[in-house]
Amino acid sequence: MTIKDYFENTRGRGVLATADKGGRVDAAIYAAPHFMDDGTLAFIMRERLTHDNLQSNPFATYLFMAEGKGYTGVRLFLKKVREDADEELIAKMTRRHLCKEDDVALGPKFLVYFKLEKGLDLIGSGTAEFA
Repeated sequence: MTIKDYFENTRGRGVLATADKGGRVDAAIYAAPHFMDDGTLAFIMRERLTHDNLQSNPFATYLFMAEGKGYTGVRLFLKKVREDADEELIAKMTRRHLCKEDDVALGPKFLVYFKLEKGLDLIGSGTAEFA
């Protein structure tokens, strides 16, 4: 199973954790990542703390807890490789749509691309099946 297959076939909740250059940590709820043709994965984000942290510290962790009984899921260790503010591309990739006025009022969006450095099971130190 590929990582893309895993996220296409598994429902759950995700948390993206980042830290600023001083090591102060933030965690925020994020939908499943988008998988790009070049092998990177991407998240759409607004100009908030998570995005700000990634300007000075490119490392992040995405914790995904799958729905169902018990504690299953994955932890993805990521490194930011680039970002894009292409409004047309972001609009095509956006899964949750607001009316235009509400969307604009929330501020600009960025598509932030990451390289997957390591994938682990949610619990323990086992390597995730797609890693």
